[in-house]
Amino acid sequence: MEKLIVSLSPHDHANDSVQRNMYAVLIALIPAFLVSLYMFGLGALIVMLTSVAACVFFEWAIVKFILKRERTTILDGSAAITGVLLGFNLPSNLPIWIILLGALFAIGVAKMSFGGLGCNPFNPAIVGRIFLLISFPVQMTTWPIAGQWMHYTDVQTGATPLGIMKGVISGAPGVSLDQLPSSLDLFLGNNPGSFGEISALALILGGIYLIWKKVITWHIPVSILVTVFVFSGIMYLVNPVLYASPVTHLLTGGLMLGAIFMATDYVTSPMNPKGQLIYGVCIGLITVIIRLFGSYPEGMSFAILIMNSFTPLINNYIKPTRFSSRAIKK
Repeated sequence: MEKLIVSLSPHDHANDSVQRNMYAVLIALIPAFLVSLYMFGLGALIVMLTSVAACVFFEWAIVKFILKRERTTILDGSAAITGVLLGFNLPSNLPIWIILLGALFAIGVAKMSFGGLGCNPFNPAIVGRIFLLISFPVQMTTWPIAGQWMHYTDVQTGATPLGIMKGVISGAPGVSLDQLPSSLDLFLGNNPGSFGEISALALILGGIYLIWKKVITWHIPVSILVTVFVFSGIMYLVNPVLYASPVTHLLTGGLMLGAIFMATDYVTSPMNPKGQLIYGVCIGLITVIIRLFGSYPEGMSFAILIMNSFTPLINNYIKPTRFSSRAIKK
């Protein structure tokens, strides 16, 4: 006698799965990782391996010894992606013990405490990054200069482009927008910062791959980038001496990484295109507001986390039209 399997919709048979999508994201992140290795060398490698290994281990340990589930979840790729994205948001000289704390908080608190993949309301990598930023602000804002390939802790550091922009806005002496790297350096990744977010080119290539593979849609990334460009462009027109150009805003900080790889997280983002556009516009606005008027130079992580909390509300009020509902109204 055959068993009748009852499951939730959708019931379409397609060559799609959680594993396929997760590993597609990992493939899309390879260009950014290669650039980080070229720019920061040993430091980027150590931070990345530590972050990924820690996230995978903590998820395995929690599932095995705390939740006591027989089936492990580490092979679906989600823990590895959390590790990669957390690592990408860290300086390449961060001490290993701090990375371990961030991974434990990302997996143990932001993901597994809610039940694991599909139940977490907030992006785990962002939660881990913000936890470290608040807990260890000095270590998390000490940025190695690119080109020190064989160094890890003993490195020369410098101000990030966002740090320079914030210094100009706050009126710090001796700081001007002329000190910003060229747009080409920002595009290619030759500037200090979290090592996975420095190259806009590499991240865009990864985003194009994900859209081509239909792992993500254009709605969230494009709405974020357009909103940031328009809002920062208006401020630039008002005072070009005080505010950086919109192109600079697009190419600096975690904007590309967040818009393409973190805001598009299936679990924590709205389900339909209209809701995704609203979600993306709000992330873009909050990011620019924090960058220009907040105390932190970067606002992308905070913006995504804030809008993660509004995702259930957006899903509830921005719903697709029910099948045949228009015909019934007529």
